[in-house]
Amino acid sequence: MAGTGARGRAERRSAGELESEVLAVLWAAERPLTPAEIQAGIGGRLAYNTVHTILTRLYDKGMVLRDADGRRGAYRAAKNAAEVTAAAMREALDRGPDPIAALRQFVTGLSAEEERAVRELLAGGDRTAP
Repeated sequence: MAGTGARGRAERRSAGELESEVLAVLWAAERPLTPAEIQAGIGGRLAYNTVHTILTRLYDKGMVLRDADGRRGAYRAAKNAAEVTAAAMREALDRGPDPIAALRQFVTGLSAEEERAVRELLAGGDRTAP
C-alpha cells in the first residue's frame, strides 16, 4: 500500500518491505494462515490480491509453504526469523571481496550485549538455545 511522501504524493513500498510484513505476521502465528488472515494481521492496509501476490512470490522463493486448508490455501513460513536473518548475513559475506574485513567492521558496531553473546557462542556456549 502506498504511504504519503513529503509532497503529498503516494510513495510505494518496496516488494522486500511488503514481503517482510507478510513474513512477520506468519512468524507471529502459531499455525498456517490464509491470505485473508494475513491481510487482517497487517491491519488491512493491503488489498487481498496484493497479499496473495506477495505470498505467491514468497512461495516461489521457498520462503513460505502452502498447507491445504479445505478449498482455501493456508501459508506458513518455511524458516524462522533467525534462520532468514542468518542466511542474509551469510549471503552478504559471500558477496563481498573480503568477508573477514566485513566481519571486523560488523563486530565494531555491536552493542555490549551482542558482543557478549558472540563471545559466548564462539566459546561454545549458547544461553538462548531451547
